[in-house]
Amino acid sequence: MSNRAVLEVIALDAEDAVAAQAGGADRLELVTDMAADGLTPPLKVFESIRSAVDIPLRVMLRVADGFAAGDIDVLVDKARTLRAAGAEEFVLGFLDQDGHADLVAVERLVAELNGCPWTFHRAIDRAADRDVLRKHLADLPGLDTYLTAGSPSGVDAGMDVLLDEAARAEQPGYEPQIMVGGGLRLDHLPRLRAAGIEAFHIGGAARPGGWSGPVDTAAVREWRTALDG
Repeated sequence: MSNRAVLEVIALDAEDAVAAQAGGADRLELVTDMAADGLTPPLKVFESIRSAVDIPLRVMLRVADGFAAGDIDVLVDKARTLRAAGAEEFVLGFLDQDGHADLVAVERLVAELNGCPWTFHRAIDRAADRDVLRKHLADLPGLDTYLTAGSPSGVDAGMDVLLDEAARAEQPGYEPQIMVGGGLRLDHLPRLRAAGIEAFHIGGAARPGGWSGPVDTAAVREWRTALDG
């Protein structure tokens, strides 16, 4: 394993995916409906992206805005359909009304994934207690990444939390890779890299024209170059 940092880019369609891979993305997060912060994409979108690029794809499992699981049967059905179509990696994360991990929903979905790698997304930034959440999820198969900004309001506010969690990588619940995303800027990278963080997630930063425009290869390349520099 080289120490090349992982760069994950949000892709909404095959055009995004091709541009992101050309810019040096290592992995894509597939979502639809960014107005709702990203929901599960339609099967045909997954299939078009899968045939357009050869880098790993993490598919969002989320059917409603917010951090409640909603209809778990619908989520399980979507996961089953996507796996049958070749999806191998996923993104999910649900909280209960008290801000703790919704273990019933998470465990049911993870059982359906049957060992596939998955990211617990920024729901951790809304958790009542991040440490408790990590410990509750620590033994679930496939959990290899936490996508987090350290704070609900983004990396600027969450930097100290991110640095603290990076320093605890040997402790129970802290083994999954920290992938930083959410208000992430290029000028944050030196401090995060110095702390040993090696995974980064961008959405809007890859789209100079905003969410209504496509991923820009040059914008992704700028991040790739900064991470490799």
